Amino acid sequence: MKAIGRLGQLAGLILPALAVVLELNGSITSGPMLVMLVFAACCFWLGRILEGYAAH
Repeated sequence: MKAIGRLGQLAGLILPALAVVLELNGSITSGPMLVMLVFAACCFWLGRILEGYAAH
C-alpha cells in the first residue's frame, strides 16, 4: 500500500512537467494541459493519503 502511494505521488510530480513540455512542443493545447495538471494534483493527493494510511 505504501508503494502504491509513493507511485501516485511520483506520478503527481512527473505529470505536470510532462504536460508543460507537451504544450511547449505544440503536441497539446492549454485545455488538455490543464486537465493533466488537475489529474496530477489528484494523483499526488491520493498517493499521499494512501501512504499515510499505510503508515498506521
